Amino acid sequence: MLINDLVKLVFPIYCQVCGNPLVENEYLFCTNCLFEMPRTENHLEKENKLTELFYGRAKIEAGTSLFNFKKGSQYRKLLHLLKYQNKTSIGFELGKYLGLNIKESPYFDNIDYVVPVPLHPKKLKKRGYNQSAWIGKGIAEKLETSLDEKTLIRNVNTETQTKKTKIERWENVHNVFELTNNSFDNKHILLVDDVITTGATIEGCINALQNAKDVRISIATLAIV
Repeated sequence: MLINDLVKLVFPIYCQVCGNPLVENEYLFCTNCLFEMPRTENHLEKENKLTELFYGRAKIEAGTSLFNFKKGSQYRKLLHLLKYQNKTSIGFELGKYLGLNIKESPYFDNIDYVVPVPLHPKKLKKRGYNQSAWIGKGIAEKLETSLDEKTLIRNVNTETQTKKTKIERWENVHNVFELTNNSFDNKHILLVDDVITTGATIEGCINALQNAKDVRISIATLAIV
């Protein structure tokens, strides 16, 4: 204990949101920032901001996001650290919080596989990791179910969705995903991504997943715009 305290004095560990030093029993985020997080509580609502995105576009069983992606919010940088700064632990820890929400929800029943939105192999090699997979690992741990990164794949290396219009986003990911086998037949899939804006990428994944026989699809993201 004394050694750990000395290490923290010399090399203090800071909250990834506010930057203040963490105290004992805090990890990555301070208690105050966890409390102040702009949570959506979507997991307690059958119809919510996320599910409404897919009205008339795709059939989903349930959907939820952990927090709102607000302009100017200090929580936005968590996604930047996760996606571009190799802070995979942020995805894993927030995924666990999201998993706990899903576990207590009455709308996400019997998830068979947690499936992250896939990266193209070239992008995966360049970045070194899939941020959505780390979120999925945290969720899968809390749901006590399997993470599948092999069945749904991205077969086209598309441009980034950033700064594209809604139509351009849809065109950019249309028909770029596919299934490699029939593992998802008669299963309930939880599709996971870091942030959802227009829903174009998720919709592209759903179109591919629906090639599985009698598949059920739910969605979970860390943030929603």
